[in-house]
Amino acid sequence: MFATYRPILSLLRGTAFLLAASGLHGLLLPLRGQVEGFSTASLGLMGTAWAGGFVTGCFFAPRLVRRAGHVRAFGAFAASGAIIALLTGLIISEYFWILLRAFTGFTMAGAFMVIESWLNEKATNENRGTVFGLYMMVTYASIMGGQMIVAGGDVKSASLFMITGILFCLSLIPTAVSTQSSPKPLQDVKLDVKGLYANSPVSAVACLLVGIANGAWGTLGAVYGARIGISTAEIALMMSLVVIAGAAMQLPAGRLSDTTDRRFVLAGAAFGAALVAVLIFLIEPHSGVFVIVLTAAYGAFAYTLYSIAVAHANDHARAEDFVKVSGGLLLLYGFGTMIGPLLAAALMGWLRPEALFLATALAHLSLAGYTLLRIRARAPVPIENRDAFKTQPADRAVTPEASRLDPRTKVETDS
Repeated sequence: MFATYRPILSLLRGTAFLLAASGLHGLLLPLRGQVEGFSTASLGLMGTAWAGGFVTGCFFAPRLVRRAGHVRAFGAFAASGAIIALLTGLIISEYFWILLRAFTGFTMAGAFMVIESWLNEKATNENRGTVFGLYMMVTYASIMGGQMIVAGGDVKSASLFMITGILFCLSLIPTAVSTQSSPKPLQDVKLDVKGLYANSPVSAVACLLVGIANGAWGTLGAVYGARIGISTAEIALMMSLVVIAGAAMQLPAGRLSDTTDRRFVLAGAAFGAALVAVLIFLIEPHSGVFVIVLTAAYGAFAYTLYSIAVAHANDHARAEDFVKVSGGLLLLYGFGTMIGPLLAAALMGWLRPEALFLATALAHLSLAGYTLLRIRARAPVPIENRDAFKTQPADRAVTPEASRLDPRTKVETDS
């Protein structure tokens, strides 16, 4: 059994280093930018640039991989990540960082697509669910581990930038020394917005709005923490627990949606996230423990939404369209993450740090309202005709290629 998973475990080791580097770098930049006095607008633009580069990479990276091959392409992407991380430590400039974040997003999309396609090639219909589960566990644990490295370092020094570069380089080793054959060439990514909306208006709108909210939080959550005066360790823990709480709540929320109209669960979770966000804005907590508890409660609602929206879309889609629908919704989510940081930065600059949660509440309330309106317009799919709920990563660290790794794609791989 171990021999079966050996090549997969090797790839997952490289994935762990890559995601740890990405998590560390993504948290370090806004914290260092805050120390350097970067404007809120510039910090928001860094998130938008990363998301724009990531979405662009999803479209264009497959061409680069087909030309250079998986091993060489992954080496180029990971090495580029290391170079960019070191450059951000050498040149402290908000405009230069915005540009570099776009390149980082592009290189990360390419690297993730290589890994996900490689894992998909090594997985079989019998172990696809296990492989997908392992990949999700590594994703969450590595990002959290990378963020927690910040808690043990000094954001004012260059050491954390160096550690980021080292982690990027370490991600190269497992694939560079692997004797496994390269997978099939990556397929081009396509986005059919009209088709996604026709399949499920609620899911299409939901993924865009969830992207807006999660993009705002993921980019400016650390800035919010720094500006209200909690410690760097508390900020790192806060950012990690938001995603972990959401991951933990996906299963109970999903199981509930299996037994009722998923749209009621989607609207309820969106309203819950908005309620907690408005509460944070109104009471302005400054105690580190209280902030962490409240933001974790926010994450428990907010980071369940994407999975429920995808499950609802797949209830209406044909089995052979699963990859197209799931990949398309992920791209809509990516476009949302480009908008969210700009909206949140504008509100934070106009009001106060807690206005970050006004931006997320606006997106979540819009989602809840639209979902409730759509419940009257379309009957739910009968329970016996639905696929069972599957957890989905509510994070930008996956690409449309991950949908081919999902165990529900086995219908397509049997041919």
